[in-house]
Amino acid sequence: MCGIVGYVGQRSAVDVVMGGLRRLEYRGYDSGGVAVVGEGGLSSAKKAGKLANLDALLAEQPLPDAGTGIGHTRWATHGGPTDRNAHPHLDDTGRVAIVHNGIIENFADLRDGIERSGRELESETDSEVVAFLVQERLAAGDDLAEAVRIVCRRLEGAFTLVICDAQNPGVVVGARRNSPLVVGRGEGENFLGSDVAAFIEHTRDAIELGQDQVVVITADDIVVTDFDGAPAETTEYTVDWDLSAAQKDGYEWYMLKEIAEQPKAVADTLLGRHDADGLLQLDEMRLSDDELRGVDKIVAIACGTSYYAALVAKYAIEHWTRIPVEVELASEFRYRDPILDQSTLVVTISQSGETMDTLMAIRYARQQRARVLSICNTNGSTIPRESDAVIYTHAGPEVAVASTKAFLAQIVACYLLGLYLAQVKGAKFGDEIARIIDDLDRTPAAIQRMLDDADVVRKISAELAGATSFIFLGRHVGYPVALEGALKLKELAYLHAEGFAAGELKHGPIAVIEEGVPVFVVVPPPGRGEVHDKVVSNIQEVRARGARTIVLAQDGDDSVVPYADHLIRLPEVPTLLQPLVATVPLQIFACEYAAQLGHDVDQPRNLAKSVTVE
Repeated sequence: MCGIVGYVGQRSAVDVVMGGLRRLEYRGYDSGGVAVVGEGGLSSAKKAGKLANLDALLAEQPLPDAGTGIGHTRWATHGGPTDRNAHPHLDDTGRVAIVHNGIIENFADLRDGIERSGRELESETDSEVVAFLVQERLAAGDDLAEAVRIVCRRLEGAFTLVICDAQNPGVVVGARRNSPLVVGRGEGENFLGSDVAAFIEHTRDAIELGQDQVVVITADDIVVTDFDGAPAETTEYTVDWDLSAAQKDGYEWYMLKEIAEQPKAVADTLLGRHDADGLLQLDEMRLSDDELRGVDKIVAIACGTSYYAALVAKYAIEHWTRIPVEVELASEFRYRDPILDQSTLVVTISQSGETMDTLMAIRYARQQRARVLSICNTNGSTIPRESDAVIYTHAGPEVAVASTKAFLAQIVACYLLGLYLAQVKGAKFGDEIARIIDDLDRTPAAIQRMLDDADVVRKISAELAGATSFIFLGRHVGYPVALEGALKLKELAYLHAEGFAAGELKHGPIAVIEEGVPVFVVVPPPGRGEVHDKVVSNIQEVRARGARTIVLAQDGDDSVVPYADHLIRLPEVPTLLQPLVATVPLQIFACEYAAQLGHDVDQPRNLAKSVTVE
């Protein structure tokens, strides 16, 4: 959840590292720092707060010119967001600088050992001990790579480390366990980053690092070993997006840009998924048809917004395949002794592919001999690598902390999985699957319609100014949409917002309805008959108690008009696909309302893009 950059080459290391940190700031923005190694040794600068604070410090106190550097933007775990706790951390001799992502679980014992030797650590972090331990090995005669390998074997927990040595300019060493690190291969320069955005301005050639591996980069070479020093296998790949995809393109917020990119994200996720005969083909599917035919239960595992994508998937997959689907929070999954076996398909959903709770759930599932399929937006990340199969979404980079386009792409990937299973198991005829695919192919245009109508939502946002509590209601697939709408508003506006299944209204939630409370209601298409009519009754119930109703209803559904204080029209799509259009106005509303309050939409307080610790 922290952003890390490493560089060796002929350019200014400060410029390269700071450019990478700006592109990674969404991963953490409690503090930032840089260290460089040149002919004069090691120099560093760090500052609490956003990178603008570090920029100002570097303008006042420039670091020396150097071609070797490391940098870090932090999301605090151990120790508050202060200058003292910011990375890089140096040992007390000033020889070693380290940056770290993750949690070192045995740091207290390591720290105690260092302090008993008479040395004094300055920070409250778990990270600083690594600088001291590496310096001890260097003083004992090990080179930097071997020193890092020895120290890594002593560490417990999840970590990415990037380290430089004042006496060894031109070398940066990285290491990873349960935390992301990728290598960028350049010409006469090489890079490290917690994701490829760190170096995409300079190269699109990347190398996946595996579990428990150490990498040494110089300007001309990249060497990867395991923690014992044995040569390690790596996978090289080319990043299929460029720097412009991670820039704002004139939008005030990255989130607005990413909302606007949703038609393309959905279309790209659907692209190339069926052959000339109309049969679905998932080229990342490494599970055989026979293995999939043996699946008699699916467990979908995710966190946050991805969890709501899994809830949508449950409705669609069960309907299309008749396979029971359980949806689990990854953070709870392995602690309740779940029942899994070889006939269980565990489906994990993660935008980053590095979500620690989800990763640990995967490892637990594999220990129970379940098969694991991941849905992910990040090529080469840990979760896909540790899964039996993967369906990559193709949403492109998502910089804003609050997920938007990745969420819709995840839902589409879940639909594709459900249809593929229906095809393999013979649960649906080919022409039935083809019709659903045709419906999916039309959804980008429907999403674009919602974007074109965004002024309606902006007007509603302005008219609701001053409201501090919001309720979101939905039934069937509208229920997870309501949950997601509430989460977006909580994330961005820091206000009370709750999503409920509309049928539960009279079982408690209606007690919080009072005069003027805004209630968003996602109405099923009229074709849903009884469910549709019950939701219309729910609208009447809350309005009779003074609620201000904001109703999302399909074109032509006039039954809601008498009970809607504000009406947002949705294009006509099949019921199971409605989340792809109904979610969009709720995203826009949350973004607009937070902006009205003066909040940083892209980087909401206390949150980071990728949660890589449990």
